Amino acid sequence: MKLYGVPASRAMRSIWAAEEVGVDYELVPTSFLEESKAPEYLAINPNGRVPALVDGDLVLFESMAINLYLAKTYGGKLYPSNPQDEARANQWTIWGMTELEPHLIPMVLHKMFLPEDQRDPAIVAKAEVEVERPLAVLDAHVADREYLLGGDFTIADLNVAGALSTAAFVKYDISKFENAARWMSRCTGRPSFARAQAK
Repeated sequence: MKLYGVPASRAMRSIWAAEEVGVDYELVPTSFLEESKAPEYLAINPNGRVPALVDGDLVLFESMAINLYLAKTYGGKLYPSNPQDEARANQWTIWGMTELEPHLIPMVLHKMFLPEDQRDPAIVAKAEVEVERPLAVLDAHVADREYLLGGDFTIADLNVAGALSTAAFVKYDISKFENAARWMSRCTGRPSFARAQAK
């Protein structure tokens, strides 16, 4: 199995998933800039983005799809055992992409990646305000449970925490959402997260 990407990108969440399930894989360092636009990589992921996964005849792109596949195929209890919890895991995975990331990505762009003369502090300020709504949803949901689906860490937690880890990357403090912050610490305190970061 080959996983293409670098930790300082959305590939981090798939590296984390691979480490969590304990599958044997080769990490092929591929930056999200020039390397991801090379013809040989575009043959794997025509979008020119990371990550991508090659597992035998299966070629996958999109980090969350990769993670759901890894969990279902290799993850044991990481993947829900019943249709109801499977639906909830999908719900939270999609929620991370549609409710959290649209606010976190502008922070990344305007704090770190755009040239200085193209960065707009007003866009960052707006994103910091708007991300509070989904953070409040997460905070309320984990107020009375350890993890998103109950007492066990699942792929739902890994996927949402993987998306939310961008906040730390741009030094956005979530501590006022105390329940969410405790949940995030539990998720990122796992040895698999440390191993993924070390890659």
